[in-house]
Amino acid sequence: MRVFSDPASERHVNELARVEAPERFPAAMAGVEAAEEAGVPVERRPCEPAPEEAVLAVHDRAYVAGLRELSAAGGGYLTLDTSLGAGSFEVASLASGAACSAVESSLSGEMAFSIARPPGHHAGQDFGMGFCLLNHVAVAAAHARSLGTGRIAILDWDVHHGNGTQHIFYADGSVLYLSAHQSPFYPGTGAAWELGKGDGQGFTVNVPLPAGSGEDLYAAAFAGVFLPVLREFRPEVLIVSAGFDAHADDLLGGMRLEAESFGRFAAALAALMRELGAPPPAFVMEGGYHLGALTESVAATIEGAEGGPSPDWEYSGGIKPVEKSREVLAPFWESLG
Repeated sequence: MRVFSDPASERHVNELARVEAPERFPAAMAGVEAAEEAGVPVERRPCEPAPEEAVLAVHDRAYVAGLRELSAAGGGYLTLDTSLGAGSFEVASLASGAACSAVESSLSGEMAFSIARPPGHHAGQDFGMGFCLLNHVAVAAAHARSLGTGRIAILDWDVHHGNGTQHIFYADGSVLYLSAHQSPFYPGTGAAWELGKGDGQGFTVNVPLPAGSGEDLYAAAFAGVFLPVLREFRPEVLIVSAGFDAHADDLLGGMRLEAESFGRFAAALAALMRELGAPPPAFVMEGGYHLGALTESVAATIEGAEGGPSPDWEYSGGIKPVEKSREVLAPFWESLG
């Protein structure tokens, strides 16, 4: 497993949301160390700022210029929960760059994990929110496209819906976005009927789950929706928005996952990509605000992806939120019919 990171991740301070704290970075890196101690070979690699063309492929030029100028001037705020300080733009650009490097590694056949902050999946084409400044998985997808990759999948298991990622690719039929998230919850998007539009219709796949959901409901979402759709789509690269705030101990979420749950998610996705003869997944860290849970979840994800047994999940029906998603998506995916 290649891990792309930069110590600059600790330099960003969001004065409006101290839970997205600099301490998250060493906590996540402690998870990398724990995976190493468990016997997983890890290759640590530095990262560079994201290529400007990849950033501008998914974000408006004026928005990016505004972030850069605000950061250079010492900082300011975007929304009631999202601020940046001196140097925050550079930190976010490094986080996007780490995601780009993870995708490059995946395309070369080596599984990778981008460990960086702040998170990114709430940042849209021309806005930042939810602690997010740049959308790292979207920038990485644009970078993959510039390298000649056609079919790109982004799977998001963060407790919050990735409204920014959905916003960027909503009309794009070459990028499949899949999300399981707590609902109703922040940011208020991600209903099952949000399917995409135009050329992208059917390529947004949402499975909103009720508060208190555990691994059984997530397994149903994977087995009943995500895995069959991914098999049918046959992605050339799979980018995972790996948020860990659906952990039972998290400070912001309301779900009941354990660290080992994320390991099984990672194992299932790695096994699927092997089955399809496709490159291994590229993991990109998103949320996760209980430091101990973050450490354990990062470790479990790495261990699961790099050799954990693929779970034998089967979907036999009867799970209401999964059935709703299957129903609205069936016209677009034969595997759900």
